[in-house]
Amino acid sequence: MTDTPKKEVATKVQFVTIDDNHAGQRIDNFLLTLLKGVPKSRVYRILRKGEVRVNKKRIKPVYRLIDGDIVRVPPVTMSEEKELPNPKLAKIASLESNIIFEDNYLIVMNKPSGIAVHGGSGLKFGLIEGLRALRPDAKFLELVHRLDRDTSGCILIAKRRSTLRALHEQLREKTVEKNYLALVLGQWDKSDKAVNAPLLKNTVQSGERIVRVNPEGKDSYTRFKIEQRFEDCTLIQASPVTGRTHQIRVHTLHTGHPIAGDDKYGDRDFDKKMKALGLNRLFLHSANLRFFHPNVEETMFFEAPLDDVLKRTLAALRKT
Repeated sequence: MTDTPKKEVATKVQFVTIDDNHAGQRIDNFLLTLLKGVPKSRVYRILRKGEVRVNKKRIKPVYRLIDGDIVRVPPVTMSEEKELPNPKLAKIASLESNIIFEDNYLIVMNKPSGIAVHGGSGLKFGLIEGLRALRPDAKFLELVHRLDRDTSGCILIAKRRSTLRALHEQLREKTVEKNYLALVLGQWDKSDKAVNAPLLKNTVQSGERIVRVNPEGKDSYTRFKIEQRFEDCTLIQASPVTGRTHQIRVHTLHTGHPIAGDDKYGDRDFDKKMKALGLNRLFLHSANLRFFHPNVEETMFFEAPLDDVLKRTLAALRKT
């Protein structure tokens, strides 16, 4: 079975007036977003040839846009943009009830387990496409950070580019506080208050990403705290200081305590026991989030309640 070829459409000359959503963005990055489906090489070629003009002048790819700039975008051939999912689909409509907070600048969501943050790799849509379908009038909606598909809990979405930039700056400065709850195999040693182990990302032939502790990897640091002990497992709080792919999952594995329900880094026997208690997903949940709201200039704190599956698993463990 072959994939249906993408339809290609030819655009007309566009004149785009820059507002505060795009002010400060580099022209090359602006075009790569605007001209989705156009090869990167083609975007840089039209820049290099001077076919893109800002206020009727040639510019370099590093030019940063200013509020009020008028950008001339030449005709290009691009893949037809993928349609957003129907907002009436049950899975999309249910996202509305997962919104913890929303204002004119950002959304805080309790992402359900099992939904990817964005579509691709065989997925028709993800969280961000679902939100765009629910908010058709929103000019700008972008993920501030990511969560693994099977991880639930607090996630931030920016509704303005200026908000996105400010929150990315906080993430770089490590001033955003993210705390997760994880159920791990065995008795966590109270002296293991942090793991500082570099992580290297590998992509295997199937396209699957596997992360390992490796001295050649990127610096990765996670703080840990015991929340509750059970007979053969521990509920811990994990607070990642860096934000690497699968960081908490690999750091807990590195200490000898894989997370329950982790089909990539977990322990099969442990997972079988937890499944008997009703756990049918990864027990990793972004429980709360603290950050400085750049637009209202206040520190904000949000909590995401555990879903019923995680609540029932903990209740069953407390009875044993």
